[in-house]
Amino acid sequence: MKKLLLKGKFSLLMYFILPLFLWFGYKEVQGMFVYPQAVLVLGGSTKNLEREKFTADFAKKHPNIPVWITGGSPPNSTKEVFVKAGVDPKRINLDYEAVDTVTNFTTIVDEFHSRGIKSVYLITSDFHMRRACVIGEIVLGSRGIDFKAVSVPSGIAPEPVEKSIRDGARAIIWLATGYTGAENYQNQR
Repeated sequence: MKKLLLKGKFSLLMYFILPLFLWFGYKEVQGMFVYPQAVLVLGGSTKNLEREKFTADFAKKHPNIPVWITGGSPPNSTKEVFVKAGVDPKRINLDYEAVDTVTNFTTIVDEFHSRGIKSVYLITSDFHMRRACVIGEIVLGSRGIDFKAVSVPSGIAPEPVEKSIRDGARAIIWLATGYTGAENYQNQR
């Protein structure tokens, strides 16, 4: 009887774990064959414009895809970084609707979808990448958009996992209701 119970628990566990492993394996293999059609930069770097400078160099290496920067540094400073790097300013799309990491994604995802963009490079600081990936999987994934994460080195320790959990939950709520919770967050500042 004990063996039967153990076998039943193992089978039940395999029904849940195996599909997860298969899904993650599929996503890894798919990522090897899908080439991003745009660059998405999560704004909000420091006054030194690390993310913008990194992205300008990245854009030079990928000259045929447009760049979207959501939130972040003032437009003139941002454009100047790209012009100094020799990147055509017509490739740069600045979006200042976002007020936080969740809205970095929710304010731009429908534009990507309407343009037929199926894959993007996601650029943000390394300490911020875990949270960005959680939100990106939910928000971009809801429109069938894949991403390849590209980290900007910072030397800063990763954010606490609680931020990823909180913002992942906010992204799921946005999927269900269209509400990001950013309004409450701004009012608490």
